[in-house]
Amino acid sequence: MPNDTSSHLARIAPAQRAISLGGSTGERRPPTPREKAAIIVRLMLAEGTTVPLAALPEHMQAALTEQIGQMRLVDRATLSAVVEEFLSELEEVGLSFPGGIDAALTMMDGHISPTAASRLRRLAGASGKSDPWDRLTSLPAERLLPVLEAESVEVAAVMLSKLPVPKAAELLGKLPGERARRVAYAVSMTGAVDPETVRRIGFSLAGQLDAQPARAFDAGPVERVGAILNISTAATREDVLQGLDAEDADFAEQVRKAIFTFTHIPARIMPRDIPKIVRMVDMAVLVTAFAAAQTQPKQAPVVEFFLANMSQRMAQSIRDDMAARGKVKDKDAEEAMNAIVTTIRQLEGAGEIVMTRDED
Repeated sequence: MPNDTSSHLARIAPAQRAISLGGSTGERRPPTPREKAAIIVRLMLAEGTTVPLAALPEHMQAALTEQIGQMRLVDRATLSAVVEEFLSELEEVGLSFPGGIDAALTMMDGHISPTAASRLRRLAGASGKSDPWDRLTSLPAERLLPVLEAESVEVAAVMLSKLPVPKAAELLGKLPGERARRVAYAVSMTGAVDPETVRRIGFSLAGQLDAQPARAFDAGPVERVGAILNISTAATREDVLQGLDAEDADFAEQVRKAIFTFTHIPARIMPRDIPKIVRMVDMAVLVTAFAAAQTQPKQAPVVEFFLANMSQRMAQSIRDDMAARGKVKDKDAEEAMNAIVTTIRQLEGAGEIVMTRDED
């Protein structure tokens, strides 16, 4: 059952019958919607419940707090009537919406075009009704790093102070040493920054991100070229890499690091993940790849890596099949090895296994 407490506190409907509000003057009258909200909040706090009041606009938080400060005593009949009405409203709710354009955009992510999302974010920022930090804190570090590098030390310090600690630490680790030290020191100077200044900085940073053109590709050029070469034939892969070396040696080196082929398996795959990979690959494919690889100096260690990290019964069975398989055509060997590599990539993409990187 939906249970958006903060939104219901903002709009408790008038009582259907007169309920008394007891006070020092003995006044008896129906409570106002604001008084009902104050009663519910006071009761929930008394029971030790955490009330998500921060989700309400600031002016409503202030009005609710002022109302709680004005009230004194409420009789039991009034309390029971207000609670029953509040619970009745909650039970009648069939669907709840996120509230606010930022939350709506988060919910619609992937369902509307990046251009439309960017336009709506700009309109929300211009209206001043949204909190820009709600969006900034949800962005990946890769999107935030260029802005962090381009901004002044003072703005960078405010940005790190507002981000979740793990993400701030990740960004700080990506900055050059001297700038990282200056930004870290500037964080110590942010104690006197007022909330409105922080909010304006957030709008400025969000505006910079929105001004960036939408990307047509999710992955970068290095990852895209690497993925293509992963499943290309060895001859094609080497020929392309030699050409890239002649055109742009730095780009070629980055592509080499992004490439993952059959020979990279022992260095990039954890031994505990081998049984999971073996279960996902057809046995005939494994036998074909291993039979071809065992005669190649660079690929033979891959075969031993697989066989050493699976059950001995299965390993012996595969060895027997390899011996019976005989010579394997180069085309069949390439296809079988690429099938194993593709399976590993799919398992990594699904989060089933984790591949180590060169820097690891």
